[in-house]
Amino acid sequence: MTTVDAVTDEAVESLRNTVDPRLRELLAALIRHLHAFARETRLTPPEWENAVAFLTETGRTCTDTRQEFILLSDVLGLSTVVETVNGHRAPGATESTVLGPFHLTESPVRELGADIDLVGTGEPCVINGVVRSTDGTPLPGAVVDVWQADPHGFYDVQQPGVQPSGNGRGLFTADAEGRFRFRTCVPCAYPVPADGPVGSLLKATGRHPYRPAHIHFIASAAGHTPVTTHVFVAGGEYLDSDAVFAVKKSLVKDFTPTDDPVLAAEFGVPNPFRHARFDLVLERA
Repeated sequence: MTTVDAVTDEAVESLRNTVDPRLRELLAALIRHLHAFARETRLTPPEWENAVAFLTETGRTCTDTRQEFILLSDVLGLSTVVETVNGHRAPGATESTVLGPFHLTESPVRELGADIDLVGTGEPCVINGVVRSTDGTPLPGAVVDVWQADPHGFYDVQQPGVQPSGNGRGLFTADAEGRFRFRTCVPCAYPVPADGPVGSLLKATGRHPYRPAHIHFIASAAGHTPVTTHVFVAGGEYLDSDAVFAVKKSLVKDFTPTDDPVLAAEFGVPNPFRHARFDLVLERA
């Protein structure tokens, strides 16, 4: 009589001819954990069939502008775990967080100080900072990729024909002192797409779909490890219950109300406006 333990051993042994040792390691661990899950929960055939149907529908929901599997990974906390275990090691480096499902298009190259809010319907805001190494050295020519939702909580790829392509996105190159800046609108909290299988999962588990207000960043520089991260708006809703578990205290920053006509003129925004400073610190590769 074949035992469940024997099946697990045979499945792992079947990988013995896998040429790539890392692939063999990953698949062996996956088999052991999946089999252990089935044994622990006494998974039934109808439950297994429902899981297969759910994953099938998740795949069908993916399009060129929607990545439902990344969203599933996000709401299960897996994305944050992967980012955290592979995140910075050097003290003082900017903490990483999830990529999210909407970094699907190449951000348009923009000049420092440019406005990424192409529709101009939100509260004016300026973000600036310095990209530097963990030893404090500025990183001239560092590349800062940013993207965010509009004031109603939608990304450009969610509203083709409504938002212009590239709205809320920009690719900036830091100046000779590692400085970057751009204009935008204050981001708002928004729900992740909840009209697909992931939304059904959230509903079935009594969870809300909301993310706190944030702007996405990827910063990179020669000789340094890139960081994928967010800046979150201090004092906003859902900071303690982010649907994708991505908030880290060091990434929460004040978006300070600023009434300064001279500074507004310097930044090229109407007065008053909101201002946030967000430095990006990279560790050496």
